Amino acid sequence: MKQGKPLITFVILAIAVVLGLYFAYYTFNALNEPYRTTQVYTYTANDSVMAEGLVVRDALLLPAQNGILEVTRAEGEKVGKGQQVALVYQNSTAQANQSHIEELEMDIRLLEEAIAQSSGLESAAQLDEEILQAVVDLRSSYALGDCTQLRSQVMGVKSSVLKRGYTYGDGLTSADLTARLHQLKTELAVLTKQSARATTRVTAPVPGVFSNLVDGYEFRLTPESVYQLTPASLQELIDNPAGEDSSSIGKLLTSDTWYFAANLPQESAARLEEGDIATLRFSGELNRDVNMNVDRIGPTEGGKTLVVFSSNRYLTLTTLLRHQTVELIFESWSGLRIPKESLHLETVPLSGDSSSSSTETVNKLVVYALINGRSEMREVEIIHEGADYYVVRPVGSGRKLLRDGDTIITAAIGLQDGLLLEG
Repeated sequence: MKQGKPLITFVILAIAVVLGLYFAYYTFNALNEPYRTTQVYTYTANDSVMAEGLVVRDALLLPAQNGILEVTRAEGEKVGKGQQVALVYQNSTAQANQSHIEELEMDIRLLEEAIAQSSGLESAAQLDEEILQAVVDLRSSYALGDCTQLRSQVMGVKSSVLKRGYTYGDGLTSADLTARLHQLKTELAVLTKQSARATTRVTAPVPGVFSNLVDGYEFRLTPESVYQLTPASLQELIDNPAGEDSSSIGKLLTSDTWYFAANLPQESAARLEEGDIATLRFSGELNRDVNMNVDRIGPTEGGKTLVVFSSNRYLTLTTLLRHQTVELIFESWSGLRIPKESLHLETVPLSGDSSSSSTETVNKLVVYALINGRSEMREVEIIHEGADYYVVRPVGSGRKLLRDGDTIITAAIGLQDGLLLEG
């Protein structure tokens, strides 16, 4: 046992020596690296400020009714006056009857199409393609977790399968299909009469865009009252939401214009004027830049100024938006982003030929790209300066033009155009 301890000690010391040599070699190479590089990429820099506020819309609430509710409109769907928004069933039997009615109506429509359908391999192949596409759409929605169209997609799969069966099913004659159609129509008439007494249709009293969300702001904040807000009253609305209203089944957005009321830093609001067009970057369901009118620049309190913006675009995408923190963009610069240390001011012959004997020279801002182990000069123009980077625009044309994805040199000794770099 005593002889084993020196052996273990020797192994540990050997490992320590190897690790020490490895780190020493790594450090030596790092300190003596002939050059360092980075990659150029497309970049947009914004002069912007964050703004917190509330989305405001003109809304008409749809009162709730006793019974089992089934909303038949999707979020953000446009609805005409008198069109159905929801069904209210007296009991579960009435709800089941309605589901059966919808299935019968679909079967009748498909049977009528099958009776009129001419046979042929091409038509059968087309129906097979419809079935496959319906299944793919349903599978894609499931994978994305999107259930907004689940009911219609399931019915689409069933519809395609039934249509294929009715049209090209084995042993089905035209007489069989006609008899089946008569049977289904009789059954539908009876069931519709029974269901009418136990089902209430909720219709839209005015045209609008349907939304399930009723959050309590509908009466507290309207397009009329938004112009009376102050920074303090807006902050009070933000800090104290009313909560969802269970006395309504949904609402209709009845105006094409929506508003965003926000508290801005006083110095940022001073850069705006009423009537301007401002760019606001929304996240969440809207998730895009929106050009909005500056409708009102309101009072200032505690260094905050209330500003009201408006837009008549994307209304159907704003139904679920209320409390938002957006980016107000004053100006943007798009180009190629490079580190500051990669930029050089070089004096080159006016002719652009480094071998020319001309004494006329010109100063140019350049970076050096690493091309096949050599440094190649690329002229650029600064369009924006950040804390540790520039956004630049390439100058020139053809092969010697700086492009997105190029590798540029950020540090090297004796760097010049055409230099062969080793390392």
